[in-house]
Amino acid sequence: MLRIFFGSRKDEIYNTDVYYQNQYDKSWITDNFARRIIADIDASEVIGEDAIRNDVFDTFSSTELSTGVKTLLLIHNQPKQIFNISNCGDNCAKYLLEMAEERDITVCLHHTMNLGNNFAVKVINDRKRKVITDPKEFLLLSHHYLRGETDEG
Repeated sequence: MLRIFFGSRKDEIYNTDVYYQNQYDKSWITDNFARRIIADIDASEVIGEDAIRNDVFDTFSSTELSTGVKTLLLIHNQPKQIFNISNCGDNCAKYLLEMAEERDITVCLHHTMNLGNNFAVKVINDRKRKVITDPKEFLLLSHHYLRGETDEG
C-alpha cells in the first residue's frame, strides 16, 4: 500500500536529488523496473551499469537522470526510507502505485499529485490511516492537510 503523509516529516528525505548523488549504486539502473521507468519517463535507454543514452544528451550517467526517476529508484532500492515525492511529476504516479502493490511504501507529498482514477492509497496524517480510492476525496484531503496543521503519522 502507498502510504502518503501530506506535508513535512522530520524523518523524510526532502532533497532526493542530493541524496541520490550520495547513495546510488551503479547497478540500480540495470534491473527491468529501472529500465522501464528510464525509458518511459526520461525517454532514454540503459546501455550498461551507469550508462544511459538518449537522442538529446547521447550517453550519460544515472546522476543526470530526472529527479523523478532518481526518486523512484531510491524508493525501489531503499523502501524503508521516507522520500519526498513532490520531486516526481504525475508521470511517476503509476510506478509509485506499482511498487506499493508489492510492499508498503511511506512517502511525503507537498502538493496534490494526479494518481489517476484507479488507485488505493492510505493517507496517514493525524494518525487516521484512511484508505482513499476516490480522486475527489484525495484532492479534498490533500488541500485540507497542505493548508492546515497536522500531526506526524
